[in-house]
Amino acid sequence: MGEESNHKALLHVFWHDDCLKHNNGAGFFDMPQGTLPDDFLEVKEPHPEGVDRLKNMRSVLKKGPISKHVQWHHGRTATAKQLLLFHKPDYIEKLEAAAKAADGHGDSVIMAGGTVMNPGSYDAILAAAGTTLAALDCIVQGAGKVAYALVRPPGHHAQTDRADGYCFVNNAGVAVAQARQSGFDKIAVIDIDVHHGNGTQEGFYTSPDVLTISLHMDHGSWDEETHPQQGATSERGEGSGAGSNVNIPLPFGTGDKGYDYAMQELVELVVDRFAPNLIVVPLELDGSAFDPNGRQALTMAGYKRLGERIRDLAAKHAEGAARK
Repeated sequence: MGEESNHKALLHVFWHDDCLKHNNGAGFFDMPQGTLPDDFLEVKEPHPEGVDRLKNMRSVLKKGPISKHVQWHHGRTATAKQLLLFHKPDYIEKLEAAAKAADGHGDSVIMAGGTVMNPGSYDAILAAAGTTLAALDCIVQGAGKVAYALVRPPGHHAQTDRADGYCFVNNAGVAVAQARQSGFDKIAVIDIDVHHGNGTQEGFYTSPDVLTISLHMDHGSWDEETHPQQGATSERGEGSGAGSNVNIPLPFGTGDKGYDYAMQELVELVVDRFAPNLIVVPLELDGSAFDPNGRQALTMAGYKRLGERIRDLAAKHAEGAARK
């Protein structure tokens, strides 16, 4: 896919075909391939974090009502050195070893719970992280105000030293770390995924120059060993980062008005006080009323309103700079 010129672009979208190489398979969401006999289920249910989701999102952006305002860009693959901006060396070594086993023998390697490395997964992991960095470059170089990395696997559950929740590398975390090296000294992360952004929280828990905010369904931890964070309001940061982490757990089925109220009464006040010069948005759409996992009852109008509020915050504090 070549870069398409669009002088009226309001949204710069970054894409890499290798993001489609990661295959989560079908069957039980959180049970690795091979755990049960292939014929255990008569009809295997597709994994919610699959390639079709990304293809459909690309199609909507290319054919939908905002297509004339979108400029498409090639993504790129990340290097191991770039992954170390956020992750610990021994974890990256573990990730590379799992990739070799998966690609070399065609095996599935369990990283955590239902988070499984399959043949081709590592190519997708590097493409997701690198393409997110390419989107960041668009902002850093002043080529655009809003950049969107349309990538998978997702990243916000991946902690500095472990995989978690279908996430291997924390794409947003790597980008935030790179942005700090590029001169951004006050960065706000506004995570509106239906699940708590525990990996991003963990990575910047002691950092006073990174404000991490997560609006999520009040689900707690799904695994105390691999996912020790609760997403509770009491998790506020530590040391010099005390007060720089804000969790907003929302009740099941909160819906458009509840999210909008939380943004107005909590998020905007915190962001105004922090006054960031860059806003990063880990964005999954699993808070949708139609999502099989989340069921937070957000509609398209609700997501649009969330986007408008975040865009206004970026215009107010970050010279318009916001990116996914």
